[in-house]
Amino acid sequence: MGFVPVTGPARFIAAEPPREGAIEFSDDRRRIVLPVRGALPVLAGARGDLDAHPSVALMAGTALLGLQLVAAGRFAPDPGGDHWRVAGLEPADEQRILDLATARSHDGFDVATAEGVVRALLDAIVDTVPRTAPLAARRTTPRAAPRLRLVTAAPAEPDEFSHQLQQRLARMRARHSDDRPHLVSLSLRVEADEEELVAGAVRLVLQVHALDNPSHLADAAVLWAEAGPEATHGFGERARTHAAIALRAAADAWPVLDRLLDLRVPDQITLDSDELLSLLDSGAVALEAAGCPVLWPRYLDRDVTQRVELGAAPSTRAQSGREEPLQEGLFGPQALFGFRWQLSLHGDPLTEDEMDALAHSTAPIIKLRDNWVAVDSGVLKRARKRLLRTVTPAQALAAALTEVVEVEDGSYQAVVGASLLRVRDRLLTSATNEPVDVPPGLQATLRDYQRHGLTWLAELTSLGLGACLADDMGLGKTITVIALHLHRRGLETGGGPTLVVCPASLLGNWEAEIRRFAPGVPVRRHHGSARDLDGAELGFVLTTYGTMRNDAALLAEVPWDLVVADEAQHVKNSRSAAARALRTIPSRARVALTGTPVENDLSELWSILDWAIPGLLGSRAAFRKAWAAPIEAGVDPAKARQFAALIDPFLLRRRKSDPGIAPELPAKTETDHLIGLTREQVVLYETLVRDSMRRIEEADEETRRGLVLKLLTGLKQICNHPAHYLRQANPRLRGRSEKLDLLDELLGTVLAEDGAVLVFTQYVAMARLLEHHLAAAGIPHQLLHGGTPVREREAMVARFQAGPGDPAHVPVFLLSLKAGGTGLNLTQADHVIHFDRWWNPAVEDQATDRAYRIGQTRPVQVHRFVTQGTIEERIAALLTRKRSIADSVLARGETALTELSNDDLRDLVELRPDPAGGR
Repeated sequence: MGFVPVTGPARFIAAEPPREGAIEFSDDRRRIVLPVRGALPVLAGARGDLDAHPSVALMAGTALLGLQLVAAGRFAPDPGGDHWRVAGLEPADEQRILDLATARSHDGFDVATAEGVVRALLDAIVDTVPRTAPLAARRTTPRAAPRLRLVTAAPAEPDEFSHQLQQRLARMRARHSDDRPHLVSLSLRVEADEEELVAGAVRLVLQVHALDNPSHLADAAVLWAEAGPEATHGFGERARTHAAIALRAAADAWPVLDRLLDLRVPDQITLDSDELLSLLDSGAVALEAAGCPVLWPRYLDRDVTQRVELGAAPSTRAQSGREEPLQEGLFGPQALFGFRWQLSLHGDPLTEDEMDALAHSTAPIIKLRDNWVAVDSGVLKRARKRLLRTVTPAQALAAALTEVVEVEDGSYQAVVGASLLRVRDRLLTSATNEPVDVPPGLQATLRDYQRHGLTWLAELTSLGLGACLADDMGLGKTITVIALHLHRRGLETGGGPTLVVCPASLLGNWEAEIRRFAPGVPVRRHHGSARDLDGAELGFVLTTYGTMRNDAALLAEVPWDLVVADEAQHVKNSRSAAARALRTIPSRARVALTGTPVENDLSELWSILDWAIPGLLGSRAAFRKAWAAPIEAGVDPAKARQFAALIDPFLLRRRKSDPGIAPELPAKTETDHLIGLTREQVVLYETLVRDSMRRIEEADEETRRGLVLKLLTGLKQICNHPAHYLRQANPRLRGRSEKLDLLDELLGTVLAEDGAVLVFTQYVAMARLLEHHLAAAGIPHQLLHGGTPVREREAMVARFQAGPGDPAHVPVFLLSLKAGGTGLNLTQADHVIHFDRWWNPAVEDQATDRAYRIGQTRPVQVHRFVTQGTIEERIAALLTRKRSIADSVLARGETALTELSNDDLRDLVELRPDPAGGR
């Protein structure tokens, strides 16, 4: 065979299958790689050699252990391949592996590495030796301090060990032809006689099933008692080994089964009450997941179900002997509902005596209706403490609407009392209710849908509940709230003052409409430096979100009848200072007004509705888990329908396109203008993509998000105009952007026809460039942005609305999308231009609705500028799809794009050629 260096280090080279592994021996002069079979004689000769390298000594000890495991038959087919693996190790074998690793771990050879080498080499040995002719043990006499050892291929005489090995291998070959099942799974059968049930105890009997035929089964006691071809259980000889391995895994899942492992024959154990409770609470589920199901007998019933009963709080019943009539006192902000557990057996509610018997049971097994019943600790706890708590009206109503209540560890069926049923029925039939009379103080004629909205609001607020009126912009939410104020003032309770919180740009609109439609109602602004609340007992008080945030404590001292949050998306972030301050202002009822109840995700809707009807949707975390996450993931359409049923009574949404809503509105035409890039824009665009993608691909996760957002913003600015991206102070504007050229063309046409136009851009810097361009061209214009004072905003609106016959009229209105996209009535416009695209179609629609709203008498043309081949064109396609789902869950705009992979991001932003042949 030649000289093999054994005084130098050795290295095991693992492979798949393990038998393909090899061992590399080396010294200062040479390196020899031997297959496992060829290396075994070398390792046998190295045993006891004091000069052997630690790595060689480790493998020599492993080789001896591997041969002994083969002889003992402690190996089995690997489930995932065509090779053998070590299997069925006993505790003594595991200890030997650890002893080997510990004894041979020195000179930098740590225990973990040594153990890994041992286990990998053992697998290689048991996958090699059974496939070869019987090995004879090689005997060698160690020489004094040898440097190289000559190992010949000539075998020595077989000793007792090799004889035993040959016998074992012969038996293995016999087993190989055994077609009885060897791979098994387990189950546990629950048994108990009458005496055991009285004592609250049961027995667990271990059963063994053939893995490929579960109907082939036997008790473990039989499998352990019988062996050989004549065994009645019909399992192969290796089945017991595999059953022991499976039992170890089951004990890991439920440690009580360690008691079975301690038995010489793991046939059965008796569970006391605590162990049985553990099995009922979590053990059975854990065992099922581990592939070891628990089988319960028919005489031990487990069909005890739980539900929650909701009704008037016990104190209310105790005082009157019955539930109070439906009124605001019962369903107002101070009302509470009792929360009571009711247990049923096979769907039949338990009586009070049966509930008491269950509550006083000291064991999880009790006899009910001549049946033995097993119950977990949760059922026992709820039987002992039936009245867990009280809940608010909104929480009770949510349960009434969904017939489900979320309690502690899960969802339970909810059964509600008569009062709640009447409230639910009133809410569900409010759409068909007889409309309330129009208040006599209202100087206006309400449209049918507005009168329906008034009726709906009157119904909810009469119960002390809030509401969210989410009509499209321009459908008259303001006048509906004014009518509601007058309606409540005419009730026996006399109503009270109404606080309206709105953006600063809407103060003038609210004040004008109140004076116009309810001239006898006092109205004042709580805004600016000089503000007080004297004399605010009956009318309207108007304030901004910023002032409300600063004066929340002062405003909370007024006994408000209504608090109205206009453009309620301003408090869509429940953690913002404004949202937290708004929640501290008490009132009899709350009304949220918004055209976009969901702009980005369902958490925004939760924030609005949780202010209007606190508790309806539960906590923010519970809402995300129960509703938002599954709905946004789109995995459960039924969940979305159930959620719609829950919020539908409290959220009223009408669109201009709905039949009969606004039939007198003129036509609206929407046009996407596809525009090319100038050569300058192409160079800037491609350079920014190339440089940014290189940095993005090399950045860490946090840095990457910022780089992506910076890239997206830069690309949109380049699409607008090079001077926008380059931040040039006094640039030349003409001839550098086709968007600007098209704007000039459209303005020329509109102004020639005495039209008026709104020009929206999301960037104030771009608006100022347009302002500079229009001033140079001599076109009358004005610019509104977030820094425009309130009074100046109102003056701008007045100038624009004056019309072409008025010398003060300004026909071109430039607006930043955030500042001018909500709250303004600009029906003088018959053209709307979106110079650049926002990420949310609902926001763009809101901006368009500044012109296309009640009061518009001329057809409205909407122009959207889109640069071809760029990110704008891809975003335009996304927005077209998003518009169809705008009433459900909207994507998260630019933030969502930061999570795209590098390849997807590159595909989104790279400049593509124009199909016509240009850019």
